[in-house]
Amino acid sequence: MAKGAGPGARSLRVLVAGGGVAGQALAFWLTRGGHRVTVVERFPALRATGAQVDLRGQGIEAVRRMGLLDAVRGKLVDEAGVAFIDASGKARATIMANTSGRGRQSLTSEYEIMRGDLVRLLHDATRNDTEYMFGKSVDGFEQDEHKVVAHFSDGSCGEFDLLVGADGQGSRIRRALLPQGFDPYRRLGIHMAYWFVPRIPSDSNIRDTYMVPGGRQIMRRSHNPAETQAYFVLREESEEALAIHRAPVERRQEFWADRFRDAGWQTERFIDGMEQSPFFYSQEIVQVRTGTWSKGRVVLAGDAAHCASPYSGMGVSGGLVGAHVLAGEINRHPDDLPTALANYDTVLRPFVDEIQGRVNPRLLRLILPVTRRAIDTFQAATALACRLHVPDLVARFSKEDRGGSWQLPPNPAPSGTG
Repeated sequence: MAKGAGPGARSLRVLVAGGGVAGQALAFWLTRGGHRVTVVERFPALRATGAQVDLRGQGIEAVRRMGLLDAVRGKLVDEAGVAFIDASGKARATIMANTSGRGRQSLTSEYEIMRGDLVRLLHDATRNDTEYMFGKSVDGFEQDEHKVVAHFSDGSCGEFDLLVGADGQGSRIRRALLPQGFDPYRRLGIHMAYWFVPRIPSDSNIRDTYMVPGGRQIMRRSHNPAETQAYFVLREESEEALAIHRAPVERRQEFWADRFRDAGWQTERFIDGMEQSPFFYSQEIVQVRTGTWSKGRVVLAGDAAHCASPYSGMGVSGGLVGAHVLAGEINRHPDDLPTALANYDTVLRPFVDEIQGRVNPRLLRLILPVTRRAIDTFQAATALACRLHVPDLVARFSKEDRGGSWQLPPNPAPSGTG
């Protein structure tokens, strides 16, 4: 196993809270730096579920450096583009993926993959070198200048050199790390639910996007011959909408059905499929913004540190890039964690500012119109742009993808990636 910090470097005992994309990517690079890594995941098994995600810009390069790009290519979802449709299902405008190999990705990336498939690929790449503990979580911790002691939900505890909170946008580790009462969320006034329904013959490899008055949107995308993903998106700032994501699943499903039952198109099909879906997930769309990502021997990674929201197009890529940077600094400075964590913040912050700053609330209001007139105007303008090949030309000739000109730092394990 290669040691990024060189022969004789200190081997750290690292606890990663969260077995998702960022947590496992971090374990990949830290074990190749010679460290002993434990990943604790509150779910009883690998959480290899979820909807379709995409890789873009620096995230693609991060996967390539892990040696996993061919494996990712083998699991890609066939999504050729995005259609904006009317109530009959007819496409009013279609923006195709940029497959030219030049410029930036369009609304659909060249690298579309199911979250579960990506999680499984990362797990296969880490399970031989990483200790995984499923079915428990970190309920608390205390630290001093020499160690951090983590207290687990089963009553046990463990001593580590470093605790990493990679436990998502609702991170418990972040809550304990930041001052009491601090609100890390930039709220966008948008909510989303998604689940799977059986695929039917009319479900193509073009993602359908259907706009409904009242700031509502339905998306349909199909990832395999048997299943289709259904998404309901809602602009709403009520207390009920804010609280619904913590309610039992039956109540959440009632909420979404009530909000969309009159929407038309294939709404009834999607609502009828909720109860039979292998999973149902709803969330408030937020960004996580904090002035610091670490305190002592505790550090945040992935969405726990810098969730950019699905509308950035860089959520998963951001987690992979952040893990790359954090592991690189730890591997280069295993005997000086304060310097490693300070460098992590300094190096990564411009990238995070870039991907978060590309989420424009005013633009989001345009793609979630309230009135029928606004919907018709949006679709007419998009149709005209497509006839003039504007989206295709912009994608092909753009010099930067959504991560801007920021460059991924050197490989976290220069001697090899295992």
